[in-house]
Amino acid sequence: MENEKIKQLYEEFQGYLSQAPAPQSTTDVIGDESVWEQYNYCVDQLSKITGDDYKRFMITPISGYGSPFIRLIAYRQKLGGLISHLHGKYFPDDSPPFSGMPTTVINQSQQQNQSVQVQILLDIQSKIDAKMNQFKEGSNEKTFLQKLKGTLASISNISQLFNTIFTLANQNGISLETLSSIFK
Repeated sequence: MENEKIKQLYEEFQGYLSQAPAPQSTTDVIGDESVWEQYNYCVDQLSKITGDDYKRFMITPISGYGSPFIRLIAYRQKLGGLISHLHGKYFPDDSPPFSGMPTTVINQSQQQNQSVQVQILLDIQSKIDAKMNQFKEGSNEKTFLQKLKGTLASISNISQLFNTIFTLANQNGISLETLSSIFK
């Protein structure tokens, strides 16, 4: 019964993430309180059902600038991290919830490391989505970003990520200076 309730929340979180728009910039915000209130309610329910503390995944709205809001990128990161954590802890035999998430067998000692790796891949994917429209079709930069995005699903560790980034940058004539400006 407990596992069924966890599974329902796990799938609900995936639904929230699938409906969250991809950020166009790091300053994109959500001003609808019902979004973070519903999300935080579900995180609270998850904590009650499992007996574990999931407060680190809760969203705290920013206030003091008029109406409260949350940053879209922070919302997506919290959701992605929570979904990946739940997948690794409760549903490791299910197929991975993200195309960019490496398929690995996760044991207790790897969960924290895996969560960080998945978060980095999600961050990279969000950055690629945000930067893609800034470059002309056919440009070295846009071609590089398209190829990098296509390889994220096969990346299984951080060193492989860096190797892929540098290899693709070199293949597409992207200098370190240009690479740095792309990921600023």
